[in-house]
Amino acid sequence: MENRSFEGGCLCGSLRFCVQGETSWSAHCHCRMCQKEHGAGYVTWVGVTNDKFRLTGGETDLVWFDSSEAAQRGFCRRCGSSLFFRSTRWPGETHIARANFDGPIDRLPQANVFFDSHVEWMPVDKDLPIIDV
Repeated sequence: MENRSFEGGCLCGSLRFCVQGETSWSAHCHCRMCQKEHGAGYVTWVGVTNDKFRLTGGETDLVWFDSSEAAQRGFCRRCGSSLFFRSTRWPGETHIARANFDGPIDRLPQANVFFDSHVEWMPVDKDLPIIDV
């Protein structure tokens, strides 16, 4: 799996990234901050260790927003695409919005997290476990 890579980017194509090797996990996050940031019922995140993640284009277009005391969300200054999340709660990881990958990756979503804030109007995959994080 170490020889595989997964690429992606923002809507305008300026900000690009690559994940070299296996991702760590994938989950649907139902927290209110993710809902508001993405304008959706939940956001599907993919976690990767920082040693497997790198920006490959548009580094100067990446802006980090302090969404809480312990967390930041990364977006493209040109088109506004929300791509990344990082937090002191998960040191050494970058979380990437699944929709920003160009194609298939090595895993499907594995769980629902922060489910206590889920919205009733959004269908939920009930086959996935609900995990308290």
